[in-house]
Amino acid sequence: MSDLLTIDFFTPHLDTTFSIALSNGELLMLRLSEVTPLGQGSASNRIPFSLLFYHPSLPRNAHLPQQTYHLQHAVLGTLTLFLVPLGPDQTGMRYQAIFT
Repeated sequence: MSDLLTIDFFTPHLDTTFSIALSNGELLMLRLSEVTPLGQGSASNRIPFSLLFYHPSLPRNAHLPQQTYHLQHAVLGTLTLFLVPLGPDQTGMRYQAIFT
């Protein structure tokens, strides 16, 4: 499955919602806000890229820890991604996944 996760796989889903089921039963909704190429193709011939997810309503100092999450999407189904919190901006929290 990881070979299918390319920049072209995610680009059509910009500005769509992904959800993460939290341990307390709540769903955290993240919006895919950026799909960015990170350079030339690697040995696997996949162009490295970054995904930036955004959650607008977490309290200013609250965030999910860096770890692997199961994200659910209406079209793509369940994806397992390693997310890194980048910190908040003026209106919410940002998370990044990088593919090399």
